[in-house]
Amino acid sequence: MSVQQFEQEVLQAHNSYRAKHGAQPLTLSPKLNQLATEWASYLLSRNRMEHRQNSGYGENIYMASGGNLKGADAVRSWYEEIRHYNWNHSTFQGNTGHFTQVVWKSSTELGVGFAKRGNTIYVVCNYNPPGNYNNLFRENVARPA
Repeated sequence: MSVQQFEQEVLQAHNSYRAKHGAQPLTLSPKLNQLATEWASYLLSRNRMEHRQNSGYGENIYMASGGNLKGADAVRSWYEEIRHYNWNHSTFQGNTGHFTQVVWKSSTELGVGFAKRGNTIYVVCNYNPPGNYNNLFRENVARPA
């Protein structure tokens, strides 16, 4: 799969989930793609999961070994946190932050990066503007239609 195909797969997966929550589709940003790719390569080289500090963008990271090396698998794993989301108490929760960033209404741009070695892949997505701001969950994370 080419880099462009991977980016499109991740973008389409995001926008499919976002549509269920009344959020506008994201557009790919070449600048954010580059940022995300650099971080994915860094994580693969260090073989660890950690968020980039102070980039100014939202960020989701994913790592898989063996199967699940498709971009849609990363987005699905983030989205599946919806099952833990407390709709009656719309705030940041550590176990749902990936889901809320995927569907965050005010985010408009997406950056997709990945780095792969053998059967291991790291996927990084960056979001502009970032989501997961306290006191803004109610207007940015809608129940699925």
